[in-house]
Amino acid sequence: MTRILVTGASGCVGQYISHWLLLHSDAELLLWLRDPSKLTAVTADHPRVRLLVGDLRDTDRFVAELATVNRVIHTATAWGDPERAEQVNVVAVKRLLQLLNPHVVEQIIYFSTASILDRDLRPLPEAQAYGTEYIQTKARCLEQLEQHPLAAKIIAVFPTLVFGGRVDGTSPYPTSYLTEGLAEASRWLWLARWLRADASFHFIHAEDIARICGQFATRPHEPNREPGQGALRRVVMGQQAISVDDAVATLCRWRGVGRTPGIPLWAWLIETLIKILPIEVNAWDRFSIRQRHFIHDPVSPPERFGGESHAPTLETVLSDSGLPNRGSPRTQRKVLSTT
Repeated sequence: MTRILVTGASGCVGQYISHWLLLHSDAELLLWLRDPSKLTAVTADHPRVRLLVGDLRDTDRFVAELATVNRVIHTATAWGDPERAEQVNVVAVKRLLQLLNPHVVEQIIYFSTASILDRDLRPLPEAQAYGTEYIQTKARCLEQLEQHPLAAKIIAVFPTLVFGGRVDGTSPYPTSYLTEGLAEASRWLWLARWLRADASFHFIHAEDIARICGQFATRPHEPNREPGQGALRRVVMGQQAISVDDAVATLCRWRGVGRTPGIPLWAWLIETLIKILPIEVNAWDRFSIRQRHFIHDPVSPPERFGGESHAPTLETVLSDSGLPNRGSPRTQRKVLSTT
């Protein structure tokens, strides 16, 4: 029986992946997590599930187990505290790979972030120059993995903006930060509907991440055939790019908010909004504002690997999130002439 290790198993993406593997494979799952009470989408006493309870920084606690795994799906990560981010996102990954048996392990799916890659999936220099501690540590780790002896067995996956769970918390899956923020974003539509921005991005639902990883983890591992890459394979997970204007228009329609004639978001206007609104901006935020278009080619939805997307459009994401649909926008009142 194939033995698959999933780290960060209690997180949003980790639970979608673990649940998919239970449904669509006969593999034994080793679920590494810190708090078993947060495991809500997977039954802990399932006969094919074994919990490894502990912090990723305590890797040596599971030396025996790590030596027996055939596949690894490494979703665990850390941010906020620079020291912890370095220990979890760089040091612990290196130690984890050291403890795998190179004669037993067949594949390692390593989770990073699309923010550290440019349009052509090459490392983005600005990630290490301006990035937060999370982005900088992910960039450094990728740099090391490219030169690792196990590089040919590594698929580095780079999710774009991740949705998952439901805004009201009723899903068995944890709610992603983006889905959680939909209600707050809706409260700013009174302002956003007036603005136009020359920017675009990709998004992906956690269920679609699970479908892609599930396809990788249940098929024979193959050498990297992506053009312009080395032994390590880079895969950016996302749907086709959507403009910020289209995203705002979709959210306005969903919430019943009328769209108005637009004001272009020039650089000076963005700086003014930053000053008058309660917005904290760091060096990476300012780079992102200048960059505007976070798009990648190729970008990979499940269809690229023979699957089918759960949420291929922003409308399906909103429907899945449980954000109330208020239907058609309210009719705009006409201003009557007094002459």
